Amino acid sequence: MLAPTLLSDTDGRYKGADGEYHVANDYDKYDTFSLWDTFRAAHPLYTIMHPDKVKDFVSSMISHYEQTGLSPVWSMQGNETDMMIGYHAVPVIVDAYFKGLLNDFDPELLYAACKSNAMDDAHGIKEYREMGYVPVSYDHENWSVSKTVEYAYDDWCIAQLAKALNKNDDYNYFMQRAGNWQNHYDSESSFLRPKKANGEFLEGFVAKDYTDHFCESNAWHYFWFVPHNIQGLIDKTGGYNRFEEKLDSMFTYHPKEEDDLPIFSTGMIGQYAHGNEPSHHVAYLYNYLGKPWKTQERVREILETQYAPVPNGHCGNEDCGQMSSWYIFSSMGFYPVNPADGIYVIGTPLWKKASIKLPDGKTFEISANNASSSNKYIKSVKLNGKPLNRTYIYHHEISAGGILEFEMSDSKNKQLWNDSTGFPPSNP
Repeated sequence: MLAPTLLSDTDGRYKGADGEYHVANDYDKYDTFSLWDTFRAAHPLYTIMHPDKVKDFVSSMISHYEQTGLSPVWSMQGNETDMMIGYHAVPVIVDAYFKGLLNDFDPELLYAACKSNAMDDAHGIKEYREMGYVPVSYDHENWSVSKTVEYAYDDWCIAQLAKALNKNDDYNYFMQRAGNWQNHYDSESSFLRPKKANGEFLEGFVAKDYTDHFCESNAWHYFWFVPHNIQGLIDKTGGYNRFEEKLDSMFTYHPKEEDDLPIFSTGMIGQYAHGNEPSHHVAYLYNYLGKPWKTQERVREILETQYAPVPNGHCGNEDCGQMSSWYIFSSMGFYPVNPADGIYVIGTPLWKKASIKLPDGKTFEISANNASSSNKYIKSVKLNGKPLNRTYIYHHEISAGGILEFEMSDSKNKQLWNDSTGFPPSNP
């Protein structure tokens, strides 16, 4: 809750990203948008906890666009730092729009702000547009593979907004770009591999190595970042069995003593690094395979081993709320794998009871009968008294108020949600 930070003064004045003084009319101007981190879970959490502040956040992003021609990437004290990658104001805006929180906004202005970064030429975006991927270079923090897959996800978000606004040509264009992650897939290594400008894969590729081709990560971490098309990633990998094997290996292929691990490789479980954001949705992907009990095992392990109520109780940098937001969502029993589709994929609840206070005096209650350290497996689930036959819930089901009731057990329920009709949606 320390960020985003209030930037405007009591009279609404603030110094903008263009260096000029402005007045925030009818909203509070916020900044410190650590969007590479917070688009994943913190901003979706704000849509539940603080829907009114979401409007201020988006107004602040729009003012940044109006002053600079681009939406913010990683802004601080009113200035763009460009310290990280992606154009992740887009999923924040799109998520809030489809959750009905931006009904007072001009949708054309929202769309223009979202599209602005995608049509820019900086940060490898020009090459990405022209070639379908960001090629290898040895500029500082090239991060080519990471840029490609994050741009592709943001493009999917733009496409959804374009479709809602009947911009069919733009929808088709950005949906095509949303598939650009495939241009890095290497069947030989079964990873997303750096690619040179001539179309050849980079030689000497080792998936566990930390290089300038992946943003604060390695190829293991970034392989899974296709949140808008998990089914497509499964198919590309070779189907459910192969994908499950690779997912298992993510958590069991431990670094060796001689491996050179950078400072941000913390909270390690195999190659999974909970102390850095690209891994945060990975434990939930077993739900897309009909193996939710494996998600329940891994989520509970992360909850219990990577957090503690002590001064150094986070396994990594808090990153302006993202690390805590993962815990809040996951401890309640669900998480936004795709942060812009209004869907929360079920993990396993930690608390016997939790309550979300909603506007208009409504509440969304979560109960986990028989929950304990050993009873981490879900036996059954009811939503508002009816059996839940899918491994996810919708945002509108939370915002309407109600009761999500888990029956917990110490035994794996391998029959629960093992049919594809209950898998989370994964449409490209």
